[in-house]
Amino acid sequence: MNTTKNLIQQYYDAFNKQDMQAFMNCLSDDVIHDINQGGTQNGKDAFAKFMEHMNHCYKETASDIIIMAVEDGSHAAAEFTIEGTYLATDKGLPEAKQQQYQLPVGSFFSIKNGKISRVRTYYNMQDWINQVSQ
Repeated sequence: MNTTKNLIQQYYDAFNKQDMQAFMNCLSDDVIHDINQGGTQNGKDAFAKFMEHMNHCYKETASDIIIMAVEDGSHAAAEFTIEGTYLATDKGLPEAKQQQYQLPVGSFFSIKNGKISRVRTYYNMQDWINQVSQ
């Protein structure tokens, strides 16, 4: 369980530092990524492209992170606050004007062989739209 919690903490530490190499090292090669209110992507390459796009459009950090894991370490969850700046207009979304936002987020993880094999992230998209539209 502690190994799993440490892995998830490493994932968020790398995210906050925008250390994409360390971030990607937390993932299995065949990682499944369920995107909030979107589709599902398969594989580390697809996840890397997703993160490249996200880092272009958004500057985000995760704070107040609470990590929970099942006893056998096969699953974990994290609840946190995402604090961000909307840097570049994302397709189909409001125009970016360096708006600040803050959202509660939940992520759920599957772990295999010491790597994250599935990531599911959820937040209130309408709340985000309301914040950046003001």
